Amino acid sequence: MSSPIHLRVMVYESWDGLSLEAGPDTTVGDIKRQALAATHAARDVDAYEVKFRGALIDDESQTLAAVGVVPNVQLIILSKRRQPVS
Repeated sequence: MSSPIHLRVMVYESWDGLSLEAGPDTTVGDIKRQALAATHAARDVDAYEVKFRGALIDDESQTLAAVGVVPNVQLIILSKRRQPVS
């Protein structure tokens, strides 16, 4: 059995930072759903995207290991359609 990966996840819409623990076989989409549920996101999960090291993760069915996530790394979850600030 693989050891869990400790992650930091920032959900920008709510400015909440979370600490999560997941196995390397957990998908990026599962992490996104957990983080959005924990921060009580107002919109559907599909309205958000995940970035890792500044790059968009297009295929959220990939596992954390496949993406290259290592312990204590940060994933960023933000709205696909960001609103301009006036």
